[in-house]
Amino acid sequence: MITQLQLRRDRLTESRLVEMAEPELQAGQALLAIDRFALTSNNVSYALSGESIGYWGYFPAEAPWGLTPVWGFADVVASRHPDLPAGERVYGFFPTASHVVLQPDQVGPRGFIDAAPHRAGLPAFYNAYQRTTGEPAAMQALEAERCLLLPLLGTGYLLYDYLVDGGFFGAEQILVGSASSKTAIGLLNMLARHPAPRPRIVGLTSPRNVDFVTGLGVCDSVVTYGEIESLDGAVPTAFIDMAGDGAVIEAIHRTFLGQLKLSCAVGATHWDQPRGRTRVEGAPSHEFIFIPAHIAKRDGDLGAGVIQRRTQTETLRMVEELKGQIALREVRGPAAVQAALAELIAGRTPADVGLIATMR
Repeated sequence: MITQLQLRRDRLTESRLVEMAEPELQAGQALLAIDRFALTSNNVSYALSGESIGYWGYFPAEAPWGLTPVWGFADVVASRHPDLPAGERVYGFFPTASHVVLQPDQVGPRGFIDAAPHRAGLPAFYNAYQRTTGEPAAMQALEAERCLLLPLLGTGYLLYDYLVDGGFFGAEQILVGSASSKTAIGLLNMLARHPAPRPRIVGLTSPRNVDFVTGLGVCDSVVTYGEIESLDGAVPTAFIDMAGDGAVIEAIHRTFLGQLKLSCAVGATHWDQPRGRTRVEGAPSHEFIFIPAHIAKRDGDLGAGVIQRRTQTETLRMVEELKGQIALREVRGPAAVQAALAELIAGRTPADVGLIATMR
């Protein structure tokens, strides 16, 4: 039996648990039992971008319901693919479910892609899976951290690379929204390590997360959303937005106007706040950064795979540094996972807690 946790696409506060029989595998397919995955604000961003970027399309469900993608580990429990036997352990992009059927292609010693027809037109970055059975013991011991931190810290590193590649866009100050989010932590960590002279680093967060962000030691200053207008609008600034809160974006644009050298969105942690905003004359447009497109650019600049190797090196370093600062909490069983996701969507999960979930 397969159990799925489905969200209502147009009302994220509604969810349902659905049970269905395991399908009969077709030639070339494999059935994977999803063992563990992380639940973070990043998953809320996937849900909010489900239509615009296509995240609902990776694991189709009957509308108006959808399966939120998550990063985690799964075991091949049945296979009709000659090069991917049962017993293999796999890391990658999965649904909030107990099982998933994939159609492996380009299977090699390190991994494969899912070539299911419904994924053909979607961003290919998320179709890649890693085979982990033969990995070193040190890597296997980091499974929880890989679920929780590696995709998000990795995105943070790639945002840093985007800024460096653009010469910080002429900014003397980097303002990072939703600074307690794990993607923001990755970006802030890299900015803090950038050789001098570097831009000033400002973390933007809610009052309840000020102590957590300050304790990370990666910001020159930490500012709450209510203090935006106290910032010096004459300083050339780049704004990296993880929150997606229209009122916050508008306040920043009004404060900096033409001195805002870059304004870009990466995620949407404040899903319940108005998305729209009034266009501020004299300020730049607020653009979305699609990380897979930046990876493709850097593959062209540096050679295939170079940026991914740099990303992995830095994210593993950051994982070690963050040990003890983020407490891992296990969530077991469909009902418990459903409740934990509801708490996350409601914004009640503390910033210093990382959720590792299993539907089984």
